[in-house]
Amino acid sequence: MELNRLTVWLAILAFVLQSWCDPLNGSFRDEQNRFPRVRAARNRSQSHLEDLFKKAGLTYPPRRIFLRLFKLEAECELWAAATVDGKLTKIKTYAICASSGELGPKRREGDLQVPEGFYHISVFNPYSNFHLSLKINYPNASDRILSDHRRPGGDIFIHGSCVTIGCIPLRDGPIEEIYLAAVDARSNGQVRIPVHIFPGRMGTLKSQLENFSRTKPPLQAFWENLQEGFLYFETKKRLPKITVDGNGRYHFHDAVYPGSPLELRPSAQVEATF
Repeated sequence: MELNRLTVWLAILAFVLQSWCDPLNGSFRDEQNRFPRVRAARNRSQSHLEDLFKKAGLTYPPRRIFLRLFKLEAECELWAAATVDGKLTKIKTYAICASSGELGPKRREGDLQVPEGFYHISVFNPYSNFHLSLKINYPNASDRILSDHRRPGGDIFIHGSCVTIGCIPLRDGPIEEIYLAAVDARSNGQVRIPVHIFPGRMGTLKSQLENFSRTKPPLQAFWENLQEGFLYFETKKRLPKITVDGNGRYHFHDAVYPGSPLELRPSAQVEATF
């Protein structure tokens, strides 16, 4: 997590002010470009990022992006689509360069765990202690049910540098590309950028995961639930609409895009992923 809480609150304040000012003073991209680190990142990484999208057959900036992370393989994937409801295409896989804790979800403050589940980017932090960073919305609706109710922890970021106490470090070059793609997708209309974090690739539970979960039955049930979301995307290359029931279990539905009616189970809480 970020070491300096002041920088986090400065980033949150900047994010709120940017959101208020967008209609008056230009796009989210324009607002972010006011920060020196973001401008420097554009000078270093923008052209390479555009080349990556071109090689994948997509124009830049994208209408939507998606981040998918795997703890066991130490990988972070960047996916993108040219339309709101189009299939996503993988742009690049980045190495996660350090880790803390063990396999399994984050359940309390100070456990050093990297969360597992279905999240979205909640804050863009150009003041990060680790170059640039993107905060995820841990604890989400499921975590608030399954984690310590008083002290579940928080301040989980995807960031630069190569140190971590519960966050996801990618080094400075990769975080520049992901940060810029996220800024430009948001400026291009994507309100929430989903981040799915898995213990490992879950087409079939790998032996490492199976052996680890056998000693912890609740963990096996949790991972089987995550596997449903993994397989949904693997099959369709589209993101599901995700709801959370009163037991903290995720449910996956075909996404409903603007202009279509949205029907949810009455007891479900909404976790939007597009």
